[in-house]
Amino acid sequence: MTDSLEAVLQERGAILRGHFQYASGRHGDVYVEKFRILQWPDVTERMCKLIADHFRGVPNLVVGPTTGGAILSYETARQLGLASLIAERKEEGSDEREFKRGFEIGPGDKVLIVDDVMTTGGSIRHVIDAVRARGAEVVGVAALVDRTAGQTGFGVPFFACISIDIKSYDPAECAQCKQGVPLKIT
Repeated sequence: MTDSLEAVLQERGAILRGHFQYASGRHGDVYVEKFRILQWPDVTERMCKLIADHFRGVPNLVVGPTTGGAILSYETARQLGLASLIAERKEEGSDEREFKRGFEIGPGDKVLIVDDVMTTGGSIRHVIDAVRARGAEVVGVAALVDRTAGQTGFGVPFFACISIDIKSYDPAECAQCKQGVPLKIT
């Protein structure tokens, strides 16, 4: 299933191959564009179904960080028949997350956190902190694509629809730079 899903994402332009400069400044030969996944409702629904099926019967709430995670939280929650909440940034430029807009979450809630493309797990960790700050329990974490191939742990069950080990390089050590391959900035 994962191989066919990866092929679909490549076909739809969400997994790109070439010579890329990532937001970190590092270089690599694979880029996953999360919004090219989310632009396809059929693909998003299919991936959220995998997540929902994996965690069915465990959570009573689904939470995602803004922006892409909000879409995934909604679709996963829809498939599970649960409520979907959004963990927003505390303030502009902050990485910390909180629940605004009257969202209710607290002791007794068992929360599944979903996100789009996991690179370092930073935004997921901030959502975990926000959930725990309200006294709720994180019972699982899921991502559409795990760029670390399982190298990031959260201390709770983790599921990724696709796991890809994407290597990155310092520009001075990049083989494609040395070969003169044109660079695409992501």
